[in-house]
Amino acid sequence: MTPSSPALPLQHFASDNYAGMCPNAARWFMEAQTSGHEPAYGEDRWTQQVSEGLRELFQTDCDVYFVFNGTAANSLALASLCQSYHSVICSPVAHIETDECGGPEFFSNGSKLLVGESESASARLGKLTPDAVETLVTKRHDIHYPKPKVVSLTQATELGTVYSVEEVRAIAAIAKRRHLKVHMDGARFANAVATLGCHPSDITWRAGVDVLCFGGTKNGLPVGEAVVFFDRALSEDFAWRVKQAGQLASKMRFISAPWLGLLENDTWLANARHANAMAARLHAAIREVPGVELLHAPQANAVFARLPQPAVNALHAKGWRFYQFIAGGGCRFMCSWDTRPESVDAFAADIRQACTP
Repeated sequence: MTPSSPALPLQHFASDNYAGMCPNAARWFMEAQTSGHEPAYGEDRWTQQVSEGLRELFQTDCDVYFVFNGTAANSLALASLCQSYHSVICSPVAHIETDECGGPEFFSNGSKLLVGESESASARLGKLTPDAVETLVTKRHDIHYPKPKVVSLTQATELGTVYSVEEVRAIAAIAKRRHLKVHMDGARFANAVATLGCHPSDITWRAGVDVLCFGGTKNGLPVGEAVVFFDRALSEDFAWRVKQAGQLASKMRFISAPWLGLLENDTWLANARHANAMAARLHAAIREVPGVELLHAPQANAVFARLPQPAVNALHAKGWRFYQFIAGGGCRFMCSWDTRPESVDAFAADIRQACTP
């Protein structure tokens, strides 16, 4: 069976990776395709333009690198901040902890991830807290313990919540006092900025972030993430890490040029705002449905809810796709830059029907 959705193409709520290229990204991709021969390995004009565009966006002179995916972005960025005997402090639900298949440990030759546990409300929403960082940093100082070197924040978190500017600043202040670097996994960075309504610099380098992995794939690009070093001293030899890891695209322009489409007229922000709005629409449509337990109000582009298992089975039988393993027993409904209001309404209608005895 297929979902009782409007006209094709069919849309799902499993991941924002399901969506294709946004029109602006596709247009610049084709511009690169028809531009004739270009220098390889990032020496092309498109890569230079995008790098300058990101510097303008963040209002600072930063080093910019492009890789194929988020796993490489996070893993290589962390490897550049750590030696093998160091450790990285992160949330228990951080993507680097739960979904990178040991990538950060592998590329850093063994840097250990230390999970910051806390009973606070923020921790229950997937966030790392200053107290959790302080606890891990001060726990031990002996040579038998992997020395803490980096704090990693996921923005927005895996539970769809967003660190405020003040929260990032508070964690960064602890990090700086303890001589730690701050890494931000920004696979959905655009969605967080759209929620906060702040300038992207305010939630990154002005708040104390040293390196950002700026997600493009989930925001309308066909492929590619940007690794942005605000502390340029940390990017020494990073180009060699990218090459060694098999992440240096020979035809780099096809990764970088679509970024021009995101930067043009703040398309990256418009895409994120739309995805967030669709999540808010879905949340509003199902919050009064009997049997639906919403875990928290959406802060970015995801809705988390617990549904009766028969309802989940019924939705799957209708062809809807969504994840359950991410929400600790609940369901994650993810919206994307191209999610149509009609798709949201159709999905909500099927949820209501599935939950009706």
